[in-house]
Amino acid sequence: MKKIEIVIRPEKLESVRNALELAGCSGLMISEIEGHGKQKGVVQQWRGEKYKVELLPKIKIDVVVKDDDVSKLTRAIVDVACTGEIGDGKIFISPVEDAIRIRTKEKGDIAL
Repeated sequence: MKKIEIVIRPEKLESVRNALELAGCSGLMISEIEGHGKQKGVVQQWRGEKYKVELLPKIKIDVVVKDDDVSKLTRAIVDVACTGEIGDGKIFISPVEDAIRIRTKEKGDIAL
């Protein structure tokens, strides 16, 4: 099993959710986060004054999937989340040792 952590622009949430559903992802967790990448925020102007916004709003989606589904899901995410601009986001993939469905006590892939 793998955990896929997806950090995207807030406006891409619905299209990424739809892409994950169409690709066969059965469950997900969504968090609103703030952060920055290499660009260290952006400079904006409001009423003639410039100011720097260091932490930008982002959406983080966590999914745990079978190993075989990782490439299919990551392709689907990149296809819909990519604008080609700085700040499109990142995808992090990590191994998951085990999963347990609390209600039924099922373990492993079947718990997903």
